Amino acid sequence: MSSKPESHVWHPYTQMQTAPQPLKVTHGKGTKLYLEDGRVLLDAISSWWVTVHGHAHPHVAEAIARQANTLEQVIFAGFTHPEAERLADRLVGHLPTGLDKVFFSDDGSTAVEVALKMAWQYWNNKGVTRNRILAFEGAYHGDTFGAMSASARSIFTKAFGPLMFDVQHLPSLSEDPEGSLETLKKALKGGDVAGLIVEPLVQGAGGMLMHSPEHLDMVTSLCQSEGVPVIFDEVMTGFYRTGRLFAMNHCQHKPDIVCLAKGLTGGFLPLSITVARSHIYDAFLSQDRGKMLFHGHSFTANPIGCAAANASLDLFESPELPAKIMAITQWLGQLAISLRHTGKVKNIRQTGTILAFDLPSSETGYLSTAAVQVRDRLFSKGILIRPLGEVVYLLPPYCVEREEMQTIYEELLAAIQDL
Repeated sequence: MSSKPESHVWHPYTQMQTAPQPLKVTHGKGTKLYLEDGRVLLDAISSWWVTVHGHAHPHVAEAIARQANTLEQVIFAGFTHPEAERLADRLVGHLPTGLDKVFFSDDGSTAVEVALKMAWQYWNNKGVTRNRILAFEGAYHGDTFGAMSASARSIFTKAFGPLMFDVQHLPSLSEDPEGSLETLKKALKGGDVAGLIVEPLVQGAGGMLMHSPEHLDMVTSLCQSEGVPVIFDEVMTGFYRTGRLFAMNHCQHKPDIVCLAKGLTGGFLPLSITVARSHIYDAFLSQDRGKMLFHGHSFTANPIGCAAANASLDLFESPELPAKIMAITQWLGQLAISLRHTGKVKNIRQTGTILAFDLPSSETGYLSTAAVQVRDRLFSKGILIRPLGEVVYLLPPYCVEREEMQTIYEELLAAIQDL
């Protein structure tokens, strides 16, 4: 008996029993995805938030091709290569002073795992017992076990509860900032906190929940006054999503460790980076080999991935990009005003190039179907969105043109009006 090719593929976040056949994409260009059946989709969410420069950007593609013909892979334990060294140097030049030790891995979840290991082993190497990690309600840090443990307990983590380590989750900074700060103060008095992890300004998969730089500054200051390392998970917020190159650039107090991925390579290849301050790094320096950071994988600092990231960074450094980021931010602000006038949505919120709102619904959470009607209406008009339950959001690629933004604007408002 023959099988359809797709029957061998197990798709992520998909109930394979009930899901329709996946759409076959033949190629992409700029903001557009081209389907096998001839339809064209305007990608309004940067394909899971990664294709920040648009699809198949020639500058990145050419850099990958050159590197593939030069050095495709080398073990990164005991060896290095020019693309990794160049990328590390360039990123450190864009980061706040002191964030200068770069560790390579492969995706956002792993970057978080590395950060948690750094914070935990930092104390262990110093001979100090600290066995509590702090995070926030509404958080999502990834799907590996450490990242799930730091994430809020939800449908994402429910099946694996007995296998996760305990993390104290503070009240959400977006919903209860004062309660969060008071709970943090009490937690720090125990003297056993190894580190705190937070998605700065925007909690992505938790529903695009947004909080202020001022409240985040208070959190960071409180922790650092007690010597507790603060981890900023900038996997989603990095690379201009919040209107600045990094979300931390909105804050006065900077983290001790930062996680970067997604837009790092412009969506071309999996690559992530965890950057630590020197005082964290120094705790791993010893004649005792048992105090090294025990983490790594076969494709650490893959040369082709690093070449893609360097090409992506070229585009981030383009003098034209800040004006484009501002234009997208202003356009989304205008859309937010129009959404308010409909009277049919709630909790409209925006940070930089991210706009989100909630649809009134008796259902809540990731599995809510409240936004399915809007999603399907936009799809019929050639626009791709992927709501988070009742939360509809837009994260367009930075190459989006004014005419395309106008199309999204008109079709989204029409879909809302027809609810």
